[in-house]
Amino acid sequence: MMSTVTLFEATPPEALKSQILQMVVDYVTDISMVAIAPSNPLYNLYQYGIGYEVHLYLDAMDGSKGIPVELIVALDQQDPSIVTGFALYLPVKDDPQACTVAYMAVRENHRRRGIARAMLDKVRERYPHAELCCVAGKVPCFESMGLQVIGARGPQVIMNTRDHGTDGLLAVLDVAPIYRSLEVQQIHAYLLKQHGKRAMVDAEKQRDRHLDQMTRHARTLVLERLGEGGLQSGGRGPVLVA
Repeated sequence: MMSTVTLFEATPPEALKSQILQMVVDYVTDISMVAIAPSNPLYNLYQYGIGYEVHLYLDAMDGSKGIPVELIVALDQQDPSIVTGFALYLPVKDDPQACTVAYMAVRENHRRRGIARAMLDKVRERYPHAELCCVAGKVPCFESMGLQVIGARGPQVIMNTRDHGTDGLLAVLDVAPIYRSLEVQQIHAYLLKQHGKRAMVDAEKQRDRHLDQMTRHARTLVLERLGEGGLQSGGRGPVLVA
């Protein structure tokens, strides 16, 4: 694998944190629930937004937000100062065995080396009842790592190490204010100036069409695997914490 996998229960050192945030920006299509394409004029806006989401979760690891956040980081064996992958996950309140993986990425030139599997294995050592959401196209990859399809939520397929979700409470940060922030408004104004109103309206339509398509793919896959019942078992879903 050529990477060592390390657990962090507090905010990681700045040198690692900055690499994680750079990976989020570089792989925002893979990480974002919207799966925004680099060709879409809104791409820069999502790079900022998703990057800021992860930044808030990393800061919340100091306990200041009142929600549990843990982080697995894969480091290059030859040069441990280089981050090759990360998995940020949220332990579930009142279910000590359960967690949800919120963000995960592997550096492009280190993929297909078992890093994602090693990180998920580390997560499962601590929380055997682990869940994550992914687009339909990634399902076979996560199935090969021992997860199974248990339902759909919007454009995402819900996958779990067991055949059901937890009944515990998953607390997540309310990230909606990021997308109403002055910074996002400024980015949007800049993109509007750069691309023009027509292109920005088209970009939003393109994003929404893509989301609808992903939602259809997720539903179709769940129907194939689980039948109608699978569409009803979307789990309890997260609860926002300010």
